Amino acid sequence: MILKLIKTDVEYQEALNRLEEIFDAKIGTPESDEADILGLLIDEYEKKHYPIDAPDPIE
Repeated sequence: MILKLIKTDVEYQEALNRLEEIFDAKIGTPESDEADILGLLIDEYEKKHYPIDAPDPIE
């Protein structure tokens, strides 16, 4: 898979599907490196498009 910034929901779904395929890759393999990078790209996309509000503090 060619790694690039995730800009659309379609690319987001493709990245999630690919991450699921290679999630259990052996550490040190190209698939493991790809999973690490995909995780970062997915995280950035989710922060931008699916933000989670901070919880209200307990008074």
